[in-house]
Amino acid sequence: MKRIALLVAIATTLSAPAAAHIMLQQREAEAGRSYRAVLTVPHGCRGQPTTGITVSIPEGVFAVKPQPKPGWQLVTRSQPYQRAYTNHGREVREGVVEISWSGGSLDNAHYDEFVFVGQVDASLADKGTVHFPVVQTCASGEHRWVDLPKPGETAQLDQPAPALRIVQAQAGGGHGAAAPAAVFEKAGIRIEQPWTRATPGGARVGGGYLRITNTGQAADRLVAGQVTFAERVEIHEMAVAGGVMTMRNLPDGLEIPAGQTVELKPGGYHVMFMGLRQPLTEGQVVKATLTFARAGTIEIDFRVGSVGGRNAPGGGHHHHH
Repeated sequence: MKRIALLVAIATTLSAPAAAHIMLQQREAEAGRSYRAVLTVPHGCRGQPTTGITVSIPEGVFAVKPQPKPGWQLVTRSQPYQRAYTNHGREVREGVVEISWSGGSLDNAHYDEFVFVGQVDASLADKGTVHFPVVQTCASGEHRWVDLPKPGETAQLDQPAPALRIVQAQAGGGHGAAAPAAVFEKAGIRIEQPWTRATPGGARVGGGYLRITNTGQAADRLVAGQVTFAERVEIHEMAVAGGVMTMRNLPDGLEIPAGQTVELKPGGYHVMFMGLRQPLTEGQVVKATLTFARAGTIEIDFRVGSVGGRNAPGGGHHHHH
């Protein structure tokens, strides 16, 4: 019993700093890739509930989009960047530099997450680490998680700003390889890794694949899609029945249950681009709009992989939930 108690005490001690501070859930990102930031808020201010979170975005993290939270007011502040960046082939000179969620109430005994996505510029690989200062407003008082380490300093800070370590992109990187990290979010629906296959000349159909997560409290349904490179978009299911491969249209769409992930992949659920107006070529990025019954329309980018490819271009991994 003494040994068990000692182990519990050690585990509690080691985990205390992580539980005490507002931190980034994923504390490492690849330079030149997109990044999904999840700020974890483990407690309030001296027992008081949290009523507001404001995060400052460091230079070099651009094209930032926050995720709304039910019951909270979302406000962003934008200004010109110190330099121009490139996002999906377009020059970006200004964007969101501060995000504020306010008007909610997160009890001191409860935990929650505040989410945004953005692009990490390749130049940040030389910097090593960037910080996202956070001001946590409470019913009475506030915590300012804004302390930054001085060069060569190793002492633990009282209220450290959440830190993100930037590493070089893995072999096979580049703009095209960033596709697996692409995330599109709106109203509780998160879409990851949209991709399609290159099509030979004369082909009239193509398939689209992606992973959809419903982070909301109610079921949603993918009901339609629209693209400019094809006449229409349909939602299909492919399955094997009696040893025979079948494919059928889902006129009522595809349900995305609350709190679950549905993967659209070769050999299963997928979207079909019917009546292609042009071939899809490897390395291309094509835009699409998907419509959900509750979340509404979400604009996404499909990256085009090889003919007959089985995975998203860039060698990304599919995570099943």
